[in-house]
Parts: sequence; C-alpha cells; structure tokens
Amino acid sequence: MSSPHSILQSHKLRITDCRLEIIREFLEKQVALAHSDLEDSLDNQFDRVTIYRTLKTFVDKDVIHKVLDDSGGAKYALCSHEEHEEHSHEHVHFKCEICGETTCLESITLPSIKLPAGFQKKEMSLLVQGICEKCH
Repeated sequence: MSSPHSILQSHKLRITDCRLEIIREFLEKQVALAHSDLEDSLDNQFDRVTIYRTLKTFVDKDVIHKVLDDSGGAKYALCSHEEHEEHSHEHVHFKCEICGETTCLESITLPSIKLPAGFQKKEMSLLVQGICEKCH
C-alpha cells in the first residue's frame, strides 16, 4: 500500500499537513468520502475551504475521483493506480443501504455505449445499492 507521502510525490504535489491527513483518511477508510465526512473526521484541524481546495486539486491531479450516490451529493474515492498507469474511473460503485458506505468495485467495468451522432460522452457512472459484505 502506498503512503501519503509517496502518493503526493508521485503526482508532483507539494506536501502539506492537510494533504497528508486527507490522503491518510482515504487510505484508512477505504471507502468514498464526502467533504463533510472529512470535516468530521479531521476534527476541525483545517477549515472547510482548505479541504474543498485540497479535494479539487486531488481531482484535477487524478489522485481521487468523484463518486455520485443517491443523495445527489459528491463523494470522493482514492484512485488505485500507480504513477503513469492507464486507468478509468468508469467502474461500478456500490452503496450499502445499512452502513451507507460507498465502495469502488473496480473489477467491474462499465460496458461500452455507442451514443447517437452528435452526442459526446464525458463520463459514465453506475451505482448499485444493496447490502455490503460487512453488513450482510
């Protein structure tokens, strides 16, 4: 498993306390996290704007990806690729109806979809809801 320092270094990002702590949270929890989840777990160490900007930087630099769930809000999940490895965020996400955790199921990719002429795909997502292995 990568360390927070190595993740930041491999993405050529400056190492700051906030960035290190946010990556530690993703590595520890191993599920998608919302901005509010990070605010709560970091116990007000960093203000909400700093956390927001850090998440935006991480999305822009492909450290994390957005995960949409049934609440309409955005969650974020750590990308599990090594530096320079091709990967896709187009995989299935699973939300447990009991614990509420959203998990990336990267081994299940989304099928290729042929769109009608004039349509251009930007991204796709699929959310499966049910009961996770921990709650089953």
